[in-house]
Amino acid sequence: MRVIISGGGTGGHIFPAIAIANELKRRDPETAILFVGAKDRMEMEKVPQAGFDIEGLWISGIQRKITIKNALLPIKWVKSLWRSWSIIKRFKPTVVIGVGGYASAAVLFVASKMGIPTLIQEQNSYAGLTNKFLGKNVHTICVAYPEMEKYFPSKKIVFTGNPVRSNLSENMHSPQVSRSLLGLHTDKPTLFITGGSLGARTINEGITHNLQQLLALGWQLYWQTGSTHYDLYKHLNQEGVVVTAFVKEMGVAYAAADLVICRAGALTISELCVLGKPALLVPSPYVAEDHQTHNAMQLFKHNAALISKDATFSNDLISILTQISADESLLTNLASNAKLMAKPNATAQIVDEIYKLV
Repeated sequence: MRVIISGGGTGGHIFPAIAIANELKRRDPETAILFVGAKDRMEMEKVPQAGFDIEGLWISGIQRKITIKNALLPIKWVKSLWRSWSIIKRFKPTVVIGVGGYASAAVLFVASKMGIPTLIQEQNSYAGLTNKFLGKNVHTICVAYPEMEKYFPSKKIVFTGNPVRSNLSENMHSPQVSRSLLGLHTDKPTLFITGGSLGARTINEGITHNLQQLLALGWQLYWQTGSTHYDLYKHLNQEGVVVTAFVKEMGVAYAAADLVICRAGALTISELCVLGKPALLVPSPYVAEDHQTHNAMQLFKHNAALISKDATFSNDLISILTQISADESLLTNLASNAKLMAKPNATAQIVDEIYKLV
């Protein structure tokens, strides 16, 4: 089998794509896989690091304000269609898979018009612009949330969930061992705060504003600020507070936490559910179609997570943690309900659908 996987732009697109590629290789090491991404986006670095070949398209998304960059879009689109056709003709894929992002729009559109079996994977509960555009042309649509018929033809939808990184749950340590590995007390209630690889300014500012109250309430913190914010907050390292730019072992950080404070990206939510971790979700207001709020509400309405708006996070934080302290069963219930929403075999199910197409 020869497979093209296209998409990227964010970790939420790239890591599921790599998980799918790894599962294809696990089932048949002879499978030939080629990634196609957007030039100058993070997939051009992350995919080779994972051991796969990638080719780049000169393509970008629509800017949501009037700018000269939008004037180049028709030229980029035509060149990307031509380049996609050239790649497909040369590689001769058996199947083409899209995971969202600008590049997948061109590649999947061309593949579908050439009669090649096509599949897209939508990570969010609010479908992205690219996948909505492709939905009517592709053969199979794997989704992570129910009720996606409002975006896609129902006969094409398969409810699989999102692939998550397999190393998260491998060799999972106890909370006590994990806290010790992170330089924390083994027996204190622990917050794991993360804003993703780049960090989240609002979350970092809210933690800073409330830090002394958090410590007074008895919490200790493993706080990932993100690379762009670390220098502003590294001086806050102290007893019961570990500040770091990156998290090398996410499985250890999750295992150490009694509560995770984070954004509501699709990959993060899938990981929380698979691991059964209670979370306070702070959806980013800066993403397309406000899809993180839609993701977070899917958990909130099933009593599987707490939510704070980005604008009010700093004011909400202490009252939410006080509520948790007053209700011993709250975190346990959140964890149990999150686990019920998990789709731990998502990667395998998606690859099953790929094999069905072939």
